[in-house]
Amino acid sequence: MVRTCEVALPLPLRTTFTYRVPEALDEPMVTGARVVVPFRNRAILGVVLKRGECANGASLKNVTELLDRVPTLSSSLVELGRWISNYYLSSIGETLRAMLPPAVELQFDREWQISDAGRARLQELRSLAVPSEVESADRTLLQLLETRGGVVSDGILRNIKGNLAATSRLLRRKELVVRGAGRHRAVRMQKMIAWRDQAVPAQSDPVEHRVHRVLAESAGTVALGSLLKAAAVSRAVVQRLVKEGKLVVSEEPLVPEQAPFAIDLIPPVNPLNAEQTHVVEAIEGWLRARTFHPALLYGVTGSGKTEVYIRAVEATLALGRAAIILVPEIALTIWISNICRARFGSTVAVLHSGLSDQERAREWWRVRRQEVRVVVGTRSAVFAPLEGIGLIVIDEEQESSYKQEEAPRYHGRDVALMRAKLEGAVALLGSATPSLESYQRAREGKYELLYLRSRVENRPMAAVQIADLREDFRRTHKTTPISQDLREAIARELAAGRQSIVLINRRGYSWFVLCRSCGATILCENCSIALTYHKKRERLTCHYCGFARRVATACPKCNSEHIYFVGAGAEQVEEHLRTLFPQARIARLDRDAVRNKRAFAEVLSAFAAGNMDILVGTQMVAKGHDFHGVTLVGVASADAQLGFPDFRAAERTFQLLTQVAGRAGRGSLPGQVIVESHHPEHYAIQTAASQDYVSFFEKELHFRRLMHYPPFVALSSVLVRGAKLEKAIHWSRQIEAFFESQKISEIKILGPAAAPLSRLKGEYRFHFLLKSSRRAALNKIVNKCLAFCSEKGIPDRAILIDVDPVNLL
Repeated sequence: MVRTCEVALPLPLRTTFTYRVPEALDEPMVTGARVVVPFRNRAILGVVLKRGECANGASLKNVTELLDRVPTLSSSLVELGRWISNYYLSSIGETLRAMLPPAVELQFDREWQISDAGRARLQELRSLAVPSEVESADRTLLQLLETRGGVVSDGILRNIKGNLAATSRLLRRKELVVRGAGRHRAVRMQKMIAWRDQAVPAQSDPVEHRVHRVLAESAGTVALGSLLKAAAVSRAVVQRLVKEGKLVVSEEPLVPEQAPFAIDLIPPVNPLNAEQTHVVEAIEGWLRARTFHPALLYGVTGSGKTEVYIRAVEATLALGRAAIILVPEIALTIWISNICRARFGSTVAVLHSGLSDQERAREWWRVRRQEVRVVVGTRSAVFAPLEGIGLIVIDEEQESSYKQEEAPRYHGRDVALMRAKLEGAVALLGSATPSLESYQRAREGKYELLYLRSRVENRPMAAVQIADLREDFRRTHKTTPISQDLREAIARELAAGRQSIVLINRRGYSWFVLCRSCGATILCENCSIALTYHKKRERLTCHYCGFARRVATACPKCNSEHIYFVGAGAEQVEEHLRTLFPQARIARLDRDAVRNKRAFAEVLSAFAAGNMDILVGTQMVAKGHDFHGVTLVGVASADAQLGFPDFRAAERTFQLLTQVAGRAGRGSLPGQVIVESHHPEHYAIQTAASQDYVSFFEKELHFRRLMHYPPFVALSSVLVRGAKLEKAIHWSRQIEAFFESQKISEIKILGPAAAPLSRLKGEYRFHFLLKSSRRAALNKIVNKCLAFCSEKGIPDRAILIDVDPVNLL
């Protein structure tokens, strides 16, 4: 019998692959371990799902390398991966890839090898007196391979001029053979410096004394780069001291610098009020029971939900179990992780996509080795390889950023609930504006419902004023980035020495460019969307595919010079405020102004310390931040999202307005919020102004019930895409015929129709929306649809299935 293993590969294929296990790898290979295997003409990293045997394994390929002697993924994570694959209809290989750490120790490449036919061909080419240009190119390539022992890497081959055509010819004639290869990266080393014990620094040399002091204070070795900076000396000084025998040089592997702990942060240990105490006691009881218990914590903004989370983590650690805290944005990990590190020290790890591969790998393996007991991160942190999990917190559970928009298309909140169920843990969902689905489940008794109805220390909620932009135009007869009411309020706050936040949920300077002669807009070349104007870069940019072009001086359609810039984005609002208030200290927080986590932290720290007067930003500024000096929040173009072709448009508008209103008045001074709107009578605007979640919930629930949308039905979308319009239409028609043939009364199928973004990244898009009160029936028909597409030869990548979609654009 031949020993085999079933391997999941990170490919969009809903199958696994069987490989032969060499005798040397048989005993140490376990389920959940990473292996390198050949696939077609490349090497690829996979995960072992199970072991097996077969009578005849002659046709099977061998496992090339076993990376782990202990399973990288525990059995519970593999089980979670199988659930995600089945529920979200994603391939098991792509699902497990999302759980794995970056493979920073490996570098995958291809190797090109000369065959026997190639050697014969080389001899023939050498005998030619006057070879043609093609024959010369073939000879050059074959000679290179021969001189290098018959094998060269892809990287070397790429540097040869004209190699592509020659490679294709030789490969076609089987004179070349290509195969995949996985190589271990060379470990980068760094020089470490230490002071020799017997050596004494020269009394007359202050430079030498500085080096000695820095090394003495470190009580060990110091990296050469750090020593040069700390002692303010040159490399030549260090070399001289090494020659004199006063310094000892060694080498160590270079690892990414760990983010410094917030040792200067002393987080306030606020005494719990009666509501918080009741919530924490309830959570402690569930933790002691050691069984799965889902709960929704509905607390108004500023009610102290973070303190409840921290106390719940303390209780979890006291019981010898571990905890995960999920937040929707990378930005929020900074504050939460600092609080956790200040409370729990080095037992905290941070996981999110903003870290480099090396940083993520380092943190992931710290967790896998069980060196940490608390993990803070974004949606992917739900896969942290902690053991003995007792608590999973999902902060701001309503946020759409918990939904992954590429395979596997899982929802971080729902995966967290399933992982808590598998681990027998408490799942605590928290929000001031819960999603309708979660609040309805809580009302139905599926989740425990906990309340924090008042702010800490009984601080009042911020007073909200709606600025009617229609009335503002009647008074001023002009359109400006912010209304007169907001302008006057900011002036009052500046005069009083207080801080303000202005939210404008639009990046760039202007929304789009319009020709006033023919009415044409300048569109992206790859997407059916108008380009956004960025003044600082002097570019028109697509925020979906990244396409950019110079700003047009004339209409590309009619050549008119009457170009008009429509709408105000965050960049224009910032510029306008600097013009109005030249003495004010103003910062902007969006993806254009801050490009990395360090810049983001610097802006937030400066604003929190009171070194900035006005913070302008997109939704980055709306959630989770605790600025005690902010007394005014202005929301420009608050209702812009209401016009989106999405049934959740009103819910998202309400959530954003309520969340940003919660940034005001969190300190000792009362807060004020000014909401600008062209539709002040809309119930999302009115209920957000009164900060009345329950009233909004009832109104929106009535609409959802009438129109058959969640939480009353389950949704799945089927998106058909293709580079050629004719192909996309043809495939859509085939799928339409399939759905019509099924005739299932309990499923309502809308479509096919052009997607709201009918072309994206060069592909034409048509979609179907499926609704059903029975999720099992919905998943069954979508599975049948995938099988039908495979039978009809519709490419896998042309069909995109999204279970429980949150974005219908």
